[in-house]
Amino acid sequence: MSSRKWIIGFCICCCASLANCEDTHSPKKNTQKNPAPTTKTAQQPTNQPLQKEATAAVNKEETFKLTNENVRTFMAAYGKENTETVVAIDTKFGSIHIQLYTATPMHRANFIYLVKEGYFDETFFYRVAKGFVIQGGNSDRTQMAQKRFEIGDYTLPQEPVAGLKHHRGAVALSKQWVNNPSNRSTPYEFFIVVAKNGAAHLDGEHTIFGKVIKGIKIVDKIANVPVDASEWPKENIFIKARIIR
Repeated sequence: MSSRKWIIGFCICCCASLANCEDTHSPKKNTQKNPAPTTKTAQQPTNQPLQKEATAAVNKEETFKLTNENVRTFMAAYGKENTETVVAIDTKFGSIHIQLYTATPMHRANFIYLVKEGYFDETFFYRVAKGFVIQGGNSDRTQMAQKRFEIGDYTLPQEPVAGLKHHRGAVALSKQWVNNPSNRSTPYEFFIVVAKNGAAHLDGEHTIFGKVIKGIKIVDKIANVPVDASEWPKENIFIKARIIR
């Protein structure tokens, strides 16, 4: 082979070697469909299920719940946006219409909030104290306990209003009688006074936040159902609550 042919052959080999290196390392010609990722980023499609689970876990942890620390601020803002004052409590005996007082803004907002959250729809009139009161907003259903867990563990400070008494048809929130010197209200359980002469001994002990404006005969029907030794009706009296206006 002449030196000229040898040089030409050598050059061809070099060019072929350079072409092979370029195919291997150039990103433009990389034909690998699923290159191994060097880091885990939001753009990696293989990580999307894990990221959705992580996001859901974070959102669950950040779910808002009411507490004694945030209830004043929340109810003040909620009350401005939700100004309704008449609620219906539907039962198998008929409907009870309740007028909520604007003079007790925190208790009014709380009741409207629970109605709109569907809380009362998992509860009963669970206590009938003959000739005294009927009490609702609790039950033995797991759905009720779950709703309370989702909404929060809190109580409401009293909102005393001069002139509001526990007359027949008055609506007030219950309270804890132990370790409750400020008479804070339990937000979930309410009672309606049945006694014809009212319940004056309760004045100052509870926040009265509404009154029955329609359906007092329904209240009386509930007040006359058979009960057991603990004043629990022998047949459940389910509640469905809705906003009227």
